[in-house]
Amino acid sequence: MTIKKKLVKNFIVQNILGILGFIYICIVRITSQINHKNKSIPEYFWKNKKPFILAFWHNQLLMISFSWKKNKKLNILASGHSDGQFGAIIAKYLGSNTLTISAKKRKVNIRPIFDLLNNNNYIGITPDGPRGPKEKVSDGVIKIAKKSNVPIIPVGFWSSRNFTLNSWDSFLITYPFSKCVFAWSEPILIPNNLSDEEIPKFQLLLENKINDCIQSAKLDLSV
Repeated sequence: MTIKKKLVKNFIVQNILGILGFIYICIVRITSQINHKNKSIPEYFWKNKKPFILAFWHNQLLMISFSWKKNKKLNILASGHSDGQFGAIIAKYLGSNTLTISAKKRKVNIRPIFDLLNNNNYIGITPDGPRGPKEKVSDGVIKIAKKSNVPIIPVGFWSSRNFTLNSWDSFLITYPFSKCVFAWSEPILIPNNLSDEEIPKFQLLLENKINDCIQSAKLDLSV
């Protein structure tokens, strides 16, 4: 293991980087204009205390907390990998909870997820995480939505001034003094009698919906 990787995995270093990341995100938030498209969709669920699963690409994690306009916290699934734990630290400072995915087995401890959804809480999932492939929906989110009978709401984000990291997911970094848009899509309800053979159809549907949201956000910024 290289010295760089050892440093990144160090608890103290992770927390220092997390604080710096939090400060940067706050600067972006304070200096930027953030708008929402179709915000009435999540607002209906928030006002009626109905749970849903928020779905967005892994590369859009940086700003996702600012999509949330509900006092009840968003519970985001986080990888047990070092970058996932770094994100979890930032999420904590931004007021979100995290549920950790095993870094070795790449499996989710399912029980806490269903406990939260059964108690009208909200789950945030990056369906292409924790390690890709980029912008491809895994079957896990579909199975969770099917078993819990809770809808998935896709969301996409874009900003007028940004750059991407040289990472597996092309992680999006928004500059301060940007115009930003979150675009929401109609809920996707997964039938509880869905067969395994039909799951890929809903994976593709969710993939397209998230991409459509991002394109909608881009279109708003181009007007």
